[in-house]
Amino acid sequence: MVVKEELSKLGYHYISVELGEAELIEKISIEHHEQLRIALLKSGLELMDDKKSILIQKIKNVIIDLVHNSEEPLTVNFSEYLSQKLNYDYTYLANLFSEVQGTTIEKFLIAHKIERVKELLVYNEFNLTEIAYRMHYSSVAHLSAQFKKVTGLTPSHFKQLKNKRRSMLDEI
Repeated sequence: MVVKEELSKLGYHYISVELGEAELIEKISIEHHEQLRIALLKSGLELMDDKKSILIQKIKNVIIDLVHNSEEPLTVNFSEYLSQKLNYDYTYLANLFSEVQGTTIEKFLIAHKIERVKELLVYNEFNLTEIAYRMHYSSVAHLSAQFKKVTGLTPSHFKQLKNKRRSMLDEI
């Protein structure tokens, strides 16, 4: 909404504005580009120009969408899924992500999955078996082991500590 509003204020017409990406009909002048960058910064958003940063953001968006919005089980492994979604070789994506972010795609994915599991545990809507299925774990044991490795707690112990604050998505 903020991006759409700022683009409209500057008189630009867009084809689409989605999470992390805006496609404009016309070219932006250097002067308007800077105005848009400043306006977005004031709203807590960042304008990314270089292709690597944009691709990193796309990787993050695919992971966040998969973890937080998709309940359908993957029909292919995650590396293949990511490659298909972004039309890049997974090895290239993994190397670029690690180089720029200082962590692996796998660790980023696991961190988001564990945060989502925490959320589902706190809201108490599903049991651990249902959560494992929704979060694309092969078993409850795998989910529990990964949860304990990341948090230091078992899922059941965490559930007892409902007052434990969840990390903000930006901090992961």
